Amino acid sequence: MANGQTLRVGMVGAGFVARFQARAMTEVRGMELSGVVAPEGAPELQAYAKQTGLGPCTIYPSVTEMAKHVDAIAIYCPNFARLAVMEEIVAAVKAGAELKGLICEKPLARNVAEAKRMVALAKEANLKTAYFENQIHMKPIKAALAQLAPQQRTMGPMSLTRSSEEHGGPHMGWFWDPTRQGGGVLCDMGCHSIAVGWYALTPLGKPITFLQPIAVNAEIALLKWGLPYWREKLLKDRGVDYSKTPGEDFATGMITYKNPETGQIVKAQFTNSWMFEKQGLRLFMDGMGPGYAFEVNTLISPLNVFIGDVAAEAVADQEAALEKATASRGLLAVQYNEADLYGYTDENEDARNAFLEGRDGLLPLSYGLEITKLVTAAYMSADMKKTIDLTDPQVQKELDTYIPLVQQGRGKEVLYVG
Repeated sequence: MANGQTLRVGMVGAGFVARFQARAMTEVRGMELSGVVAPEGAPELQAYAKQTGLGPCTIYPSVTEMAKHVDAIAIYCPNFARLAVMEEIVAAVKAGAELKGLICEKPLARNVAEAKRMVALAKEANLKTAYFENQIHMKPIKAALAQLAPQQRTMGPMSLTRSSEEHGGPHMGWFWDPTRQGGGVLCDMGCHSIAVGWYALTPLGKPITFLQPIAVNAEIALLKWGLPYWREKLLKDRGVDYSKTPGEDFATGMITYKNPETGQIVKAQFTNSWMFEKQGLRLFMDGMGPGYAFEVNTLISPLNVFIGDVAAEAVADQEAALEKATASRGLLAVQYNEADLYGYTDENEDARNAFLEGRDGLLPLSYGLEITKLVTAAYMSADMKKTIDLTDPQVQKELDTYIPLVQQGRGKEVLYVG
């Protein structure tokens, strides 16, 4: 571990994800928020960094300029802007910027072609990378796998995982726009659930991509936000018209993997929605092997508070208690350190240590490419209404250029709009 050294990080973007990551960074020793480039939100992020002692968070006019003054750049800007940002970073490195590493928040890209270009650019500049998939770094997941390690060694690896991330919908309008975001909830959150399911199934001591994906079957639907009332609310609040270019608010599917050493078949189910009508964000994962199992549910908190009707008006921000909270009164679950619970702290620590030691993080950008392939295959399955055979060379070739119908703005061909 690179003790006594500090990694100076510059962020591209100052929105919700950047702010969440900044909260996580306050809990990592030897990590400084040195700069930011963002069209909006930069002054607020700078004020937070100075208030918490996280760093100066100098506001730079361009990524090119910031690259001269930081050790690593974290791409936290919207999906549609990431490839252009990556190209600017690589140009800065070629011009002499000495970067120790590059971070990219999930998803790596909107489709396989973009993801391949992101990976190629990083290699072109000889950059060490970290793909930020926070759920793999969650302490409950790591603790469950560690606790069940003796059972795995004795009884064999897990054979089934089920993962879900659900809430009532994103904060910003671009997330809702399938042509800019890359789809709907499957692109936004399916990448999380697919990644953590694959990870939990992986036998002890094996590489993160050891299990071979062989088939994907998925469905997408527009169950809430295509109905007239909610569609009009979305247009008014976020400026996105789902009567013309809808995105899915629900996705579910199954990915089948093969152990290349034993031939064993294992499965990972994923479910994601932007129509979750409970307290707020819920991450749910469980896994089963012969004679053992685990379960994680982030809505089960050691802290609950009750707020009655007479006191509800005093609540300034229910999201201080829980991300994507939907209520400000009644019995409420409070997660007092969401950044740590959801794995953001640990992924930042992993990147800090890796870059200062001159290596990739646990999850390099090449891993993000593999997740993008699986998400794209899930869309292909939903579009074509069939199971996608990932062992077919022709399918692999088609995935390289496939653009899901929802991402093309043709969601009405596969989604019901009320």
